[in-house]
Amino acid sequence: MGKALKPARAVAPGRILMWELKARCWTQKDLDQIMGQPPRTINEIVKGTKQITPETALELAETFGTSAEFWTNLEV
Repeated sequence: MGKALKPARAVAPGRILMWELKARCWTQKDLDQIMGQPPRTINEIVKGTKQITPETALELAETFGTSAEFWTNLEV
């Protein structure tokens, strides 16, 4: 018989956000300025203490060329 399937591991939105920042050589401050968000908002998302709102999901989608659904689905 084949290999046993393993359940997918959930990845926190903040972790994906950090990967995106690193891939672009951006800092959180860079993203704050690009999105017009207060520095605290991005930092709290990265730390996992703040959820991504629908409005923030739209801004992240526009910034990173993804969909807002991608970001909101990470919150499940």
